[in-house]
Amino acid sequence: MKKLNFFSVSPLALAMSLTSAAAFAPIAAQAETTASGNIGVHSMYLLRGIGRENDNTAVQGGFDYSHDSGFYLGYWGSNLGYSYDKNVGTDPGGNGFENDFYGGYAGAAGDLSYKLGLIQYYYLNVDDSDLTEFLANVGYAGFTLQAQYLLNDGWWGNAGDIYWTLGYSMDLPSNFTLGASLGYYTYNDDDTSDLCGAPGCSVTTEDGGYRHLNLTLSHPIANTGANMYVQYTNAGEDRTGFDDYDDKVIFGVTYGFDL
Repeated sequence: MKKLNFFSVSPLALAMSLTSAAAFAPIAAQAETTASGNIGVHSMYLLRGIGRENDNTAVQGGFDYSHDSGFYLGYWGSNLGYSYDKNVGTDPGGNGFENDFYGGYAGAAGDLSYKLGLIQYYYLNVDDSDLTEFLANVGYAGFTLQAQYLLNDGWWGNAGDIYWTLGYSMDLPSNFTLGASLGYYTYNDDDTSDLCGAPGCSVTTEDGGYRHLNLTLSHPIANTGANMYVQYTNAGEDRTGFDDYDDKVIFGVTYGFDL
């Protein structure tokens, strides 16, 4: 699942829906479109505070398209450090690959920004993980409140799970940027065999729990268009209440470009 970045584009997000999004949409005399791409190399891929998607180098990238009307589409992908066969178990051979396809509507009302959309996850070599999330977010004065609502059951969640995040970013002297992201999960405890491996099983013991705190410091690399960052993650707990996860420090370099 794509990592959310509160100090660049705000990839993936939810929390409030407005009565009529169209009423706040920007109106342009002549519609314009923008298209961009991004690529990054990261020391590891840590998902939502505790999910170790890749303990080694992760190469990630994608494309984004947006229209002046507010509609957007995008794709993001990452190599994974594991695979899963429901008939064999974890790591039966080879590694998986994650593909995220997303689209929706984004706009603003004065200083308030918002986004509504869907994310479709499609995994290679990882069973029971091609799930869909509804997302929405609202942003104001550097803060972003977001939630992602899972629409179906699978290996990494139950339909009805909600991943909440509160993010903030601020500019520092010498072109540094500091970002913070606090994550929390609320869980649906109707566990299926997709989640826990056998019919009638039950692994979810918590209604919700603290997931992570991310602190990220980033800086552009001269005039190359690339950025480097270091992120500290304070790990939280999972849906079983287990909280003995290690904190992590991640390093990476990213590059964005126009198409």
